[in-house]
Amino acid sequence: MEKITKKYTNGEVTIIWKPDLCIHSAICFRALPDVFKPGERPWINPNAATTEELIKTIKRCPTKALQYEMNNEITEEAPDMENSVVITVMNDGPFVIEGNFKIQDERGNEIILKDNKSLCRCGGSKTQPFCDGNHENFISND
Repeated sequence: MEKITKKYTNGEVTIIWKPDLCIHSAICFRALPDVFKPGERPWINPNAATTEELIKTIKRCPTKALQYEMNNEITEEAPDMENSVVITVMNDGPFVIEGNFKIQDERGNEIILKDNKSLCRCGGSKTQPFCDGNHENFISND
């Protein structure tokens, strides 16, 4: 059986909808009710919001039933700050990393991490490269 794919464009971006992936989470039409109207045909009106608003909403689709492609390959996509990694350097403490990231050791082994982790800066952790709180024993009182 052939899977259906529908496309809708505003000239700048093309919205791709794959109905077989959709779980009807309603994220799209709650965010942009003037664009996504399930009771109408066509149900997507890409001219009812800015390209940036469309992309931001499409990126939130949990199943990727909604996707997009830029019509002009030269156009650069704005960085997705929601999925960015943030590193906070703690005073006399670890690097706290928030977001999805990957660590690779010198042998090329990868550890893929999600959410928050703390990386040791002092070298005193027994759970290297992660902080176990042992850095308190290495803080000098100069």
